[in-house]
Amino acid sequence: MTERYLRQTVLPELGESGQQKIMNAKVLVVGVGGLGSPASIYLTAAGVGTLGLVDDDVVSISNLQRQILYTEEEVGLSKAECATRRLHALNSDVKIETYPFRLTQDNVADIVAHYDLVLDGCDNFATRYLLNDACLEAHKPYVFGAIKGFEGQVSVFSAGAPPRSYRMLYPEDSVVQPTDIRDKGVLGTTPAIVGSVAATEAIKLITGIGIPLIGKLWTIDLRTMESAIYDF
Repeated sequence: MTERYLRQTVLPELGESGQQKIMNAKVLVVGVGGLGSPASIYLTAAGVGTLGLVDDDVVSISNLQRQILYTEEEVGLSKAECATRRLHALNSDVKIETYPFRLTQDNVADIVAHYDLVLDGCDNFATRYLLNDACLEAHKPYVFGAIKGFEGQVSVFSAGAPPRSYRMLYPEDSVVQPTDIRDKGVLGTTPAIVGSVAATEAIKLITGIGIPLIGKLWTIDLRTMESAIYDF
């Protein structure tokens, strides 16, 4: 173990054995935008062995209010490739696999198969259903995060007994797609908090520390700082 991870390894719950689990882990982050930025930064800083980054988008000026991986000079460039450079600069020991394209029914199973767990940083229902189904089929934990305005939520889906699924929370016939820019508004710090919680859940799953949010939905409203956990 190196000095880099000293502040983690001195934690009695983690120790060097927990750090070794982190360094052996393979995590796929789908979407390196508002949620994926803080999640991937903290997973990289923690020393995750292999980090996969999936995003087919390019950096835009409107991203910079909350997507902290990027700079003004990178506007118009591939998010996945810019994120890879930034994260390598943070921790060159982490192996980063870059997927600068969209997940589809044809490629999702092959990509998910290479990883121990999936962290969802995407912003659309179609990709979430795709990830949910692929992770359940492959028996891979799926860390879910979502944000809107000042509110956020995190959960963990698993193919365990009983299985916990994104579809249990949001059946396809119940979702309402945003139709107005005001429905897509978000305070820049909302994804920072929610993405960090999602990264924490990933680390808990990797190391066995604590009780992950399997079958539970954590929510927070930053206007009041009220948070709650619901069973489902």
